[in-house]
Amino acid sequence: MSCTIEWNSMSPQQWDECLGHIPYSTLLQSYDYARAYCPGQRQKGRWGLIRFNDQPAGIVQVFEAGILWNALHAVIIDRGPIWFKGCGGAAHTKMFFEEFNRQFPARLGRRRRILPEVEDGMSAQKILQSAGLMRREERPGYQTVWVDLSPPAEELRKNLRPNWRNSLSKAERSGVQVTWHEDGTHFSRLVGIYAADKALRGYEGPSPSLLRALGGVMIPAGRMMIGCAQVPGAPDDDIAAMILLVRHGRSATYLVGWTSESGRDLAATHLLLWQGMGILKDKGVGELDLGGVNDDSAKGIKDFKEGLGGRTVRYAGHYY
Repeated sequence: MSCTIEWNSMSPQQWDECLGHIPYSTLLQSYDYARAYCPGQRQKGRWGLIRFNDQPAGIVQVFEAGILWNALHAVIIDRGPIWFKGCGGAAHTKMFFEEFNRQFPARLGRRRRILPEVEDGMSAQKILQSAGLMRREERPGYQTVWVDLSPPAEELRKNLRPNWRNSLSKAERSGVQVTWHEDGTHFSRLVGIYAADKALRGYEGPSPSLLRALGGVMIPAGRMMIGCAQVPGAPDDDIAAMILLVRHGRSATYLVGWTSESGRDLAATHLLLWQGMGILKDKGVGELDLGGVNDDSAKGIKDFKEGLGGRTVRYAGHYY
C-alpha cells in the first residue's frame, strides 16, 4: 500500500465538501479557520488530499512560515489529519506520518508542531514515534468531549447525567428567554466580555483577536451561532448568559460561553447548550466538539461538559 499527499489540488469549496463527509471533523482543519488564523500569524496554508493506492482517504491542513528560502521554517499540523469514514486506522496513520516526515524532515532551522488527531495510548505513541515523530513529554495530550447528535432528541436527553438533566429542567421551568442569532448580533459584546473575563481569570482558550477573525469569516457564511439567555422580566439589554457555536462540515464546536450570577442560578447555559444541540441537529450536524477540558485547572468545566453524555477523548500529545 502506498501513501501520497496531493498538495493544493482542491478549491476551498471542495475542501468544505470533504468536511461534509468526514465525521468528527475539527474546526482547526477547516478552511474557515485557516482564513482567520493565518493572516494574524503571518503563516500560509497548505491543503493535502491523502491517498492510499490512489484512493482518497483523508485530508490534512498544514500551516507553515519560512524565511531565507525556508532555511528557517515552521510547519504545523493542529488536530489533523482527519479521515473519511472507514479510513484512519493504525496502518493509515503510520503511513501518512512517514510520508509527512519524508517531506518535512526534522532538521536544524525547522520547527515542527504536530498535534495529531489520534487518540492517546501506548500503541498510538509507538505508531507515531515509529513514523519518525518525537513526543514532547512535558505537554499532556489535548482532551475534549464529543457529543454524537445522531440519536433522537428523547435519547439525547436520556443520555444527560441526572444532575445536568435536573438543571436543564430547572432552567426550562424558570421561563428563561432564549434567542439565537446567526447575523453577528451580540458578537462584539460576547467577545468583549470574554476578553475581560479571560484576562481576569487567566484560563486557556482562543484569543479575542482570533475570535474576531473567525467572526469576520464565519458570520457572513452563516456558520456561527450565538445563543443569548435573559432572565424573565429583565430589560432587553440585560443578558444573563451567552454561548458561541460554530459549524465546520458535518461537525460543530462549542467555542466560548459566559454566564452572570443570575444566569448561573437559573442554569441558563444548560438551556442554551441543549437548545443549541437541537438546532445543530436540525441543520444536519452529526457531532459537537465541546472544546478543551482538563483535570487540573478546570475540573468543574470538565464535569459540566461531561454532563451532556458525550465521550471524553484524550489525544496522543504534542510531537515534533
